Amino acid sequence: MDSATIWEWVGYLASVVVAISLMMSNIKKLRWWNLIGAALFVAYGLAIDAIPVALVNFFIVLIDIYYLVKLYKADPQEQDTGS
Repeated sequence: MDSATIWEWVGYLASVVVAISLMMSNIKKLRWWNLIGAALFVAYGLAIDAIPVALVNFFIVLIDIYYLVKLYKADPQEQDTGS
């Protein structure tokens, strides 16, 4: 399997993870799944030299981190429950 094929599969995986995130009713789970998907898209975008893809998804990663920090600060007892 060549590296182009591997990165193509990373792009598919990123798409699936983002789609899964959008099906979450729990906002914390949505943010975590979306963060993972966006991070995969950053790697994918950089690997295939698609800088706009990498940049917009890096921005999404920052947004997800920002809101996760806010969510966990607002409800610190749920950090370790996994809910």
